[in-house]
Amino acid sequence: MKLALVGYGRVGRAFARLLESKRAVFPFRITGIHTARHGTALDQHGLSLEPSFGPPARCVEEFLDRSGADVMVEVTPLNPLTGEPAISHIRAAFARRMHVVTANKGPIAHAWAALRCEAERAGVQFRFEATVMDGAPVFNLVRYTLPGVRVLGFTGVLNSTTTVVIEAMSEGLTMQEGVERARKLGVTEADARYDIDGWDAAAKTAALANVLLDAGVTPLDVPTRGIGRLTPERLAELARKGKTVRLISRAKRTGRGVSLRVRPEVLPVTDPLATARGTSNLLLLRTDLAGTIGVLSLSPGVEQTAYGLLSDVVAIAREL
Repeated sequence: MKLALVGYGRVGRAFARLLESKRAVFPFRITGIHTARHGTALDQHGLSLEPSFGPPARCVEEFLDRSGADVMVEVTPLNPLTGEPAISHIRAAFARRMHVVTANKGPIAHAWAALRCEAERAGVQFRFEATVMDGAPVFNLVRYTLPGVRVLGFTGVLNSTTTVVIEAMSEGLTMQEGVERARKLGVTEADARYDIDGWDAAAKTAALANVLLDAGVTPLDVPTRGIGRLTPERLAELARKGKTVRLISRAKRTGRGVSLRVRPEVLPVTDPLATARGTSNLLLLRTDLAGTIGVLSLSPGVEQTAYGLLSDVVAIAREL
């Protein structure tokens, strides 16, 4: 099966390395890579990990046509305000009857219902397991292992950067020093303000709510407050009381629809949500039949995001 990558940053490169290491088991080939910075690379026999980029294709449509791929893997940076240009990339692939895998949460947060319908009309698959908790199964958990279950709501610590920053500030470092620590760990968005101001968490909250709760929202509909007001002094005061802070995403079904919010919450250090440390993520799903189910991803990195992409590509291959 041939793959075309749109974007080739940290996640795209980690995905390519993973494919190379697993080629004997999963003989997929990357036949095209299209980037805004480096240009375009194409080879029907398969590209190397360090391809020779030529002039960029005039548009993503031209790139997809020339790639000859079966699946587009969309790994461009998040735009939490609009979901573009990733939404347009995905629609271009659907128009060519190409399957799509993405790690970009923006399209799910902004246009999930429409994109799902477009994929169905085109007769292709649209998968996005890597968008919320890297390689940990969330959407597939519900899709494949919880038949007949209705998700009533969720609570989660979904943004790694803010946790890393809070822990750094608890050690007496400044917020900017905490951001630099998170950046070195490779977990920040391209624009770290999206993490600090809560936009990344709002996008993940909207994506989860759209898929699991049929919410039909965008990140702009999620009441959001980031961690920008936190100080080392405030965190030290809370620590003396046995408490800490996490940026918490919450959603629940109500009689009037779906209630959503993202905000920093003061928690006892013994609270399960406070146990998400470093780059770890935690999601609790409240259901009608299976009670509350937790998914914990311990210290994930870019390699786990790459695995989330691979698991989706393998799922598509198995269903062809």
